[in-house]
Amino acid sequence: MKSSSNVTGLETKTETSGWWWAALGVLCFSFTLPATRLAVPEFGGYTVGFGRAVVAALLALALLVARRERLPERRHWRGLGLVALGVVFGFPVMTSLALRTVPSSHGAVVVGLLPAATAVSAVLLTRERPRPIFWLVCALGVAAVLWFAATTGAGHLETGDLYLLLAVLFAAVGYAEGGRLARELDGWRVVSWALVFSLPLALLATLLAPWPTHLPSPGAWLAFGYVAVVSMFLGFFAWYRGLALGGVARAGQVQLMQPVLTVIWSALLLGEVLDGRTLLAALLVVVIAALSRLTR
Repeated sequence: MKSSSNVTGLETKTETSGWWWAALGVLCFSFTLPATRLAVPEFGGYTVGFGRAVVAALLALALLVARRERLPERRHWRGLGLVALGVVFGFPVMTSLALRTVPSSHGAVVVGLLPAATAVSAVLLTRERPRPIFWLVCALGVAAVLWFAATTGAGHLETGDLYLLLAVLFAAVGYAEGGRLARELDGWRVVSWALVFSLPLALLATLLAPWPTHLPSPGAWLAFGYVAVVSMFLGFFAWYRGLALGGVARAGQVQLMQPVLTVIWSALLLGEVLDGRTLLAALLVVVIAALSRLTR
């Protein structure tokens, strides 16, 4: 029989592994808003939102066929439907519509509320019960993100904010349910099957969406390729594995670092302003993310 210390050590090692996998997923996702901001003006919001799902779904279908994967059990279909609703349709479409009118850094600030929303979804959907101190740190994270909004000039409501808040709600549900399913199916299977189940609707929506009247530039194609292949597909391999190993509520707090990274990429790739106040707020967000890791 294994001693309690050995079991505790194994659990800690598993959670640590989950934290690093989640961090890799966050790194992949941190380029999503800048890339979307580059693609939307030339492709259109609906084309980017639905078209990326079509490309990712075709890649997922090829992978599943190559590995001769069997169809998931019927008891998993409801969960895969929630994942599809949240991260295949909801988040991509809402952010694509929002980024027609707001900067990428603005979007990063509002999406920074996602870790708190994911933690709440985890409690409702996966029955996780974090310790009270975790909720305190989570509240500090929300406060840090709101302060981050003020320092970047995004503290007031704009037209795209409603879309961004809806994107947060959709993603939170998709993340929590996907993290739960990943404990049984593995993260790559979760996102792959969710994409394949979504393919007919995504393809129809893409065909009906307004198409660009001129050929998009190479930069726009590169940005679209990123959100389709990495943001919608490969990034979830790491992200869902991290949530499965580290716990949805706890590992999900790693995403507090995503607004910081996104603002940096927005400054480097899009020329958006990055001043001293933003850097100070970014440091605070990183500290809060570290504290959330210690509340396991």
